[in-house]
Amino acid sequence: MNCRTPTDFSFSFRGFARRGGDTDVHSDGWGLAIYEGRGVRTFHDPSPAADSPIAAFVGAYPVKTYNMMAHIRFGTEGRTCLENVHPFQRELWGIQFVFAHNGDVPMFKRKREAGEAGDSGSEKGCRGGMADLPILGRAEDDSARTRVYNPVGGTDSEAIFCSLLNALRARFDALPSLPVLHDTLRTLCEEVVESDPEGTILNFLLGCGQHVQFAYSWPGKRPGSDVWNGLHYVVREAPFSTARLSDCDYEVDFSEVAREGDRVAVIATKPLTVDEDWIELGKGELVLFDEGEPHAEPAECFESELRGHGLKSDAIPRPSLEEDMERYDFFVGSGI
Repeated sequence: MNCRTPTDFSFSFRGFARRGGDTDVHSDGWGLAIYEGRGVRTFHDPSPAADSPIAAFVGAYPVKTYNMMAHIRFGTEGRTCLENVHPFQRELWGIQFVFAHNGDVPMFKRKREAGEAGDSGSEKGCRGGMADLPILGRAEDDSARTRVYNPVGGTDSEAIFCSLLNALRARFDALPSLPVLHDTLRTLCEEVVESDPEGTILNFLLGCGQHVQFAYSWPGKRPGSDVWNGLHYVVREAPFSTARLSDCDYEVDFSEVAREGDRVAVIATKPLTVDEDWIELGKGELVLFDEGEPHAEPAECFESELRGHGLKSDAIPRPSLEEDMERYDFFVGSGI
């Protein structure tokens, strides 16, 4: 969820949690990350969300935020254990990055030793490793690259996150502007997909601070499955109306609870409500969400920079927006 004004997430989370072992099969743990200023408040549980006392507590948690993400897991790589529960969190450039993934990425499947277990075997299936962690970024000399981020657990999802962060760290010695970050992430995603376009399903959310998060989708179906794995979003803004959850008998009339100027984007694998117009991300589409508004092209992200929602850090220098504006043919008042 990404919001223009601080908003509570109890309505959407109420239905989403039911998919963790009740209305859907995603019963291998769940997690939640809530941005509060420069900090992140996180909750993780390897138990099904539908039966989790922690999920029940969080669903009634009296907190409002600009930016949050939740994940319910159906394990296909790595055992059901706490270290394999999304969202994953790492610090880069003095910023808390948070990542959740849905899909299947052959490029990041672990090469297990003989006798090492996966989803249903010994504890070794929980453990991470770095020997086969792919290096992204198409560096001329990959041997000179430093792997600062390594997976703790055994999922391809955490491995993707670590490789993305390693590539960003190697690429920039100053904070990138949001348009440059958008462009770079899209290139890195294309690199992952190109390794196996038919076998790859790559849908993720990437939180980059209290205001913005990215959503990327390379959708698809796993072999033998009829389940479509993609990403959908809906933007709620005036004039507000009633929304009914698809996973439980509950509805809210947002015209009675929302304030003038409120805007909220909700992004989910499958639409959470039955009476709203959800939009599916296109294949290979990367969208930046800020203030509940989607930005699908790099130049559109200058809006967020100009309102002060770009990356913030005391650790490394800020970007030169003038140079980036010239690069993307953007000027103030251009209407983008």
